[in-house]
Formats: sequence, structure tokens, C-alpha cells
Amino acid sequence: MAGRHAVVAGAGIGGLAVALALHRQGWRVTVCERAERLPEVGAGIVLAPNALRAFDLIGFDATRAAGEAVPAAMGLRRPDGRWLNRADTAGLRARYGRPPLAVHRTALTAALAAALPGDALLFGAAVTSVDGSGAAAVARTTAGDLTADVVIAADGIHSRLRRRSFPDHPGLRYSGETAWRTVLPADGPPAPAAEETWGPGCRFGVVPLADGRVYAYATAVVPEGHRPADPRAELLRRHGHWHRPVPELLDRFDPAVLLQHDLYDLAAPLPRYHQGRLAWLGDAAHAMTPNLGQGGCQAVEDAAVLAYLLGEGDADTDPEAALAAYSAARLARTDAIRVRARRAGRLAAVRHPWAVAARDLAVRAVPERAALRALDELFSGFRLPERPGGPGPRLPHAA
Repeated sequence: MAGRHAVVAGAGIGGLAVALALHRQGWRVTVCERAERLPEVGAGIVLAPNALRAFDLIGFDATRAAGEAVPAAMGLRRPDGRWLNRADTAGLRARYGRPPLAVHRTALTAALAAALPGDALLFGAAVTSVDGSGAAAVARTTAGDLTADVVIAADGIHSRLRRRSFPDHPGLRYSGETAWRTVLPADGPPAPAAEETWGPGCRFGVVPLADGRVYAYATAVVPEGHRPADPRAELLRRHGHWHRPVPELLDRFDPAVLLQHDLYDLAAPLPRYHQGRLAWLGDAAHAMTPNLGQGGCQAVEDAAVLAYLLGEGDADTDPEAALAAYSAARLARTDAIRVRARRAGRLAAVRHPWAVAARDLAVRAVPERAALRALDELFSGFRLPERPGGPGPRLPHAA
């Protein structure tokens, strides 16, 4: 049996990715998930080149495991159909080695879970608190206490463990937008390439998935907690007069599988991403709006860096020093992306006609080469840090 044990709170993409990375380094892992099973419904996710590289380092082929992946270079349009800019898949591939790839989120989490040992997932067990100040960490869960060398809080945007450990932090801030998401089955006309349309205070996006399915989403500037009685009717009112195929896609929306979530991010960065033998990861550490498509991608980066710094399960790495190094390595990058995502959302959500016209003109005026350069820090800025005390062993698949 592995010499070291990690408890992971949350079986989302980040939690499962870090569990798999540690498992492949010889750690024993226990993933505590408060739900009784992995979710069976969900939306799509676009894995940017930085997330794909992080998965490479872990040794997990995300695109193959989750089914055929579809390139997702996002173009922008106006409601009348005119292009603001058009992404070039070939250009993204040439610059970053591969374009962003779209997969179904539930297929990805299922594939990550399937790569773990059968006894690694503990369902119906929420981690309620952690004592990480001693020689070992104790995770108190609704299924009993677990002793571990480290506990990793991947318990999502509303992280209970974050709130308990940082009671004076301002917490989440509503962005002013809500989002509807769904995946349409492969029984309709084929969707166009990935694209997003910006209107006054609302957006509509479409991303083709494998097997003809379509990930579709919409956003709107509305009061927090706004929940229309008939969401499809509201979406048709907002977007039904837009260019094709937006009305046709909206006609296929099934309210029974239409997800709606208000969009939040952290109002301020956390002071650190660790406390003793407890570390935060993904949305629990740096919740951000989805405007750059980097929330899940940054969680996978977190997983690769954290596993790398913790080292092999039989190594003599100091867990607390490794978690402190992880916090130092990740805080600046993730918070800069959080702030950038917030600013991008504000730009996309403007409503006044003059502001909309100025925004659209500015987006159209950006040359393609400059637009690509703006992505460099997102897609090429990920790298593994130095370990405390020297390089040491690397992740199994690190170059």
C-alpha cells in the first residue's frame, strides 16, 4: 500500500485530476463526494491548450478518454450575423501545438473516475472540516473521519472549507449575469463551427461536440436569482430574432435538462491557497467567471502543479512545504486570469447602444495576429515550478 494518503474533497474535474495525478505517483487517494454518484447531466467544456498540456503531464489523454474531441476555435458575431472576428483553427494549432478541444463535461469526469482505483471514490461523503495543523491531517466527513498526509479542497465555487478557513474573506461577488447551458442531442441539423454572438447585455454560444451533439449556452444581464417561469420562452424573446441557427437551436432546448447558474467570482484573491496540510484547488481557490473558458483549465493546471510538488508517495517531501510552494506558484497566475475574465465579461455585457457599437468596432479592429498574441499568456503561460530543495523526480509524463 502506498506510504502516503491524500483526501480530496470534491469529484469535479480538478478533484479527480489531482487524485489521478497523485495515484500515478504512488499515493493512496480518497475522493470524498457529497453526491451519491457522478452527475449524469451537464454541459460541454472547452479544454484550452494549457489544460491539454497539464493533462499530458498527468499522463491522461482527456480527448481520447472522453470520446472524440472537436476543435473549438471560437469566432464572434453580431445578432445580425455579421462577423466581429473569426478564429483560425490552423493558426491556433501552429502557435500552440493544438487548438482548444471541446468535450462533454460528464464524459470527462467519468473517464477521470474510471482511471482511479475502484475504492478511491467515496460517494455520499461531504468533507465538513479539516484539522491540518498537526503531524497528519484529519478530514471530518459525513461518513466519518479520515486521516491523511494532505487534504485537498476541490469542493467548488461555494467551498465550505474555504469559508471555514477564511471567515473574513468577502467571498463571492455576483457578476451581474446569469447563464443557461444545455447539450442538444444529435438528432437535428449539424451545428456550425464554434461561435459566440454578442448582443446588448446578452450572449449566445454554440460549440459542436462529438457524435453530432451541440453544447449551447446563453447569458443575460439580470438581477441575481432571476429565474423565469418559462426559460425557453425568455431565451426566445431575447435571442429568437438573431441570425440562424440561433432560433432553430433554441427551438430544440428542453427545459428539463436546461441548467441555469448565476455567474460569480471571488470578490478578492485568497491570501494563500494552503493552510497547514490543507490546500485549495480550482473554483474553491480562485473562482472565476467563464468568460475566458479557463475555470476548468486552471483547475487542471492546479492538479498538475500540486501533484508535482507533493512528489511520489514514498518520497520524504515535506507536505507543508510542498503546499506552501504550490500556493506561491499558483496564486499570481490564477488571480490574474480571474481579473481578466471579469473584465472580459464586463466588455461582453455592455447594454447601451453606443457602448455596444463601440465595443463591436473595437473587436473588429483587432488584427488576427494581435488577437492570438492576447492568448499567449493563457495558452502558453503554464509551466511547472521548481520544487523546494531542488528539482527532484518529475511527474511521470513531464518532459
